[in-house]
Amino acid sequence: MNLSVTAGHTELAYQGDELDAFAEAENWKRYWSGKLRPLIGDAVIEVGAGLGGSTRYLCEGAHSSWLCLDPDPTHAARLNELVVSGELPACCASACGVLADLPPERRADTILYIDVLEHIEHDKDELRRAAAHLKPGGRIIVLSPAFNLVYSDFDRAIGHFRRYVKADAPALTPDGLALEQSFYLDCVGFAAALVNRLLLKTSSPSKGQVRFWDRAIVPISVIADRLFGAAFGKTIVMVWKKA
Repeated sequence: MNLSVTAGHTELAYQGDELDAFAEAENWKRYWSGKLRPLIGDAVIEVGAGLGGSTRYLCEGAHSSWLCLDPDPTHAARLNELVVSGELPACCASACGVLADLPPERRADTILYIDVLEHIEHDKDELRRAAAHLKPGGRIIVLSPAFNLVYSDFDRAIGHFRRYVKADAPALTPDGLALEQSFYLDCVGFAAALVNRLLLKTSSPSKGQVRFWDRAIVPISVIADRLFGAAFGKTIVMVWKKA
């Protein structure tokens, strides 16, 4: 399912099959969510929450509010069902839309973009909007694919406008915020993606390939990322903090 939504000045385009392909990547989700959870504040807005696959790993239930935004009405309805059934914590709520749809007075301690910002064509404008919804001391946390060197037909097919590197982060910084940290994850996965990009040229990963990556490669990356100081990787995390 391809989706392109324009609300206000935000364009968010993605393909629903991406959610299915990585739904069972449990080792990966445990890895990166463990890095992000200590940075998440009390009131949260999660932009592009999809079917709650990231929410399950990030929301520990003790937040005053956790708003799951998604422009797909089917996803928003499913998110609501997950809250009602107790599969997502009671502090969660869902809304169909994007950040530009929220009233100006809506504020959060943390605004999350988990595999989302790369789908937004005008990313700097989006981050400026996010900054306006942050409380003092609040954070914008972005997790996205890294390095255009491994940008592939799969990226293009699922609506990725770009992949990021750490050098991009300063230029993305909204007024009134400071770049707190940026780092890479999954260095072994990056090496595998580079081999695929240059030699194998597989257009899109199968569920079996994703399962192999999650079970065999990610555990090695957990160790290798520490050894190499998170100097490179298939994924980047960027964190900005409001004064």
